[in-house]
Amino acid sequence: MTTWIPVTILAALAQTARFGLMRQLKVTRLSSTGTTFARYVFVAPLAIGLALVYGMLNGVGWPDTSALFWVYVAVAGTTQILATVCVMALFARRNFSVGIAFTKTTVLMSVPVGFILLGDTTSLWGFVAIVIGFFGVLLLSDPQGDVTRNIVRRAFNMGSALGLASGVIFAVAGVSYRGAVLAVETGDAFFRAVFVLAIATVLQTVMMAAWMALRESGEMTRVLRAWRITGLVGLTSMVGSTCWFVAFSMQNVAYVNAVGQIELLFSLVITMFVFRERISPREWQGGAILMASILMLILYA
Repeated sequence: MTTWIPVTILAALAQTARFGLMRQLKVTRLSSTGTTFARYVFVAPLAIGLALVYGMLNGVGWPDTSALFWVYVAVAGTTQILATVCVMALFARRNFSVGIAFTKTTVLMSVPVGFILLGDTTSLWGFVAIVIGFFGVLLLSDPQGDVTRNIVRRAFNMGSALGLASGVIFAVAGVSYRGAVLAVETGDAFFRAVFVLAIATVLQTVMMAAWMALRESGEMTRVLRAWRITGLVGLTSMVGSTCWFVAFSMQNVAYVNAVGQIELLFSLVITMFVFRERISPREWQGGAILMASILMLILYA
């Protein structure tokens, strides 16, 4: 098994933990913007500290970077926020269920975006596995069958447009992060990943802080007051993002994101054994299809 696969699975585990913690943020009554801001404001100092310590221990100073690196980081950081905004706007709409299904196109969109921006290609079997996984994810995101049964008839609305936009923009963000990691010319994969994470989260923290100062001035204080939970959100986010970026340095984004969908299977396990909720037959079917697609990627991609 190549290294990027277990690293991606670890990233998915960390992301599952982060989403679980973010559910707990409901008790703090933070807004969606505040919850998103918590990811960046706590990750930035942790990532900076980790990059400095790891660099000193391994004799790596400030890495050599090109102008292209800064373009990739700026695009990645900005598009990640924009995609998150699309998802937040989606939740505010009545017909958001079909839109949520369209957000799952990120993995598919990573194929053409990766080719256009970085020249990344996928094998025939790799693409087949990605398509199979997409249908599995649709089943998992639609346990009652309401979306996939009517998806053609209901596809043309603002909710689906927002969902598709977020899928495309998240794909651009992921590919841009891979471009940024590959553009760092110093250090090993871990250092390059942490360095990119530090730069990107500082940029995102500044952008979101400026926005919140203008639109939600009191929300930053509430984020800091809830540091016991928001700090853990930041920690799990840092672990997950570092692992994603390490994997991006080794493999193209479409494959990494496709294997990373194992996060949905972890969520099923948590649903059964932690929240004691019933899993529907469609969820079992979706989980089996998704697992088959991941195994195809591991064996043939």
